[in-house]
Amino acid sequence: MASGAVETIACALMLQRQRLAPTINLKVKDPECDLDYVPNESRDAKVNNILSNTLGFGGQNACLVVKKAD
Repeated sequence: MASGAVETIACALMLQRQRLAPTINLKVKDPECDLDYVPNESRDAKVNNILSNTLGFGGQNACLVVKKAD
């Protein structure tokens, strides 16, 4: 699952830079889904923990929580 390794690096960079990655191509938010979207551009945020879900074909799934170092 090389994509999981790349995502883990992206998570570490978000923790280091205190910046959230965007949801690319989000044009319309669902009014019934109250989530804190980050549409189309990254933004600054206080980030201490990130949950990374990697879902693969055939049921090969992994979840990883990355925590900011003190």
